[in-house]
Amino acid sequence: MTGSPVTWTDHDAVLFDLDGVLTPTAEVHRRAWAEMFDAFLSSWSGAGDSRPWSEQDYYDHVDGKPRYDGVRDFLTSRGITLPEGEPSDAPDAETVCGLGNRKNDAFNAVLERDGVTAYPGSIALLDVLRDLGMPLAVVSSSANAPSVLVAAGIADRFVTVVDGRVAGELGLPGKPAPDTFVHAAEACGTAPARSVVVEDAVSGVRAGAAGDFALVIGVDRGAGADVLTAAGADVVVDDLGELA
Repeated sequence: MTGSPVTWTDHDAVLFDLDGVLTPTAEVHRRAWAEMFDAFLSSWSGAGDSRPWSEQDYYDHVDGKPRYDGVRDFLTSRGITLPEGEPSDAPDAETVCGLGNRKNDAFNAVLERDGVTAYPGSIALLDVLRDLGMPLAVVSSSANAPSVLVAAGIADRFVTVVDGRVAGELGLPGKPAPDTFVHAAEACGTAPARSVVVEDAVSGVRAGAAGDFALVIGVDRGAGADVLTAAGADVVVDDLGELA
């Protein structure tokens, strides 16, 4: 751990986002969002801005958020109004939930086809924390988090996984609210003031800052170090190997 800006033994638990922090599934998510929204926007003839989806839209409106929240926030940014619908809506339904389900189908197809490998630097840090006996958790807005962890071969590293399904069952608001991280800290047997949040998404960093966690680490996978710092990150790195 020589040279690491973090003294891990000062803390009781580490709570990781998944996509873009432990595994490069953020790219799968970006591709799935782009394909889904580009198809929708190209066929949309109602009121609002139907210009093509951009990568900045991903960072500004959907990164790190629960699927339906991301759909809703993006549509609002374009002045497009759709019915909310129900989580059981078919993927071809032109509702907020329908578009969210369409995106989920696209993500699962890519994951099944291509698989996923954890970042080497992230594995190095997980190894260090395992040797310290540190309780670890995954806190992800994605309902696919357990299948991603299994695909990456790291499912056994974590005390708990607080994903989109768990949050829904417990009635916990998603990021940027801190509630899912607070729940994960408690599941690790400690409190936010003794826990570290590790995030690459602005919404997740804001959640860590809002929850008064001991330390919020931003991983810059494209959002920008200045943006993550402004959102509340105490430390920003390009790769978690810098902290191992």
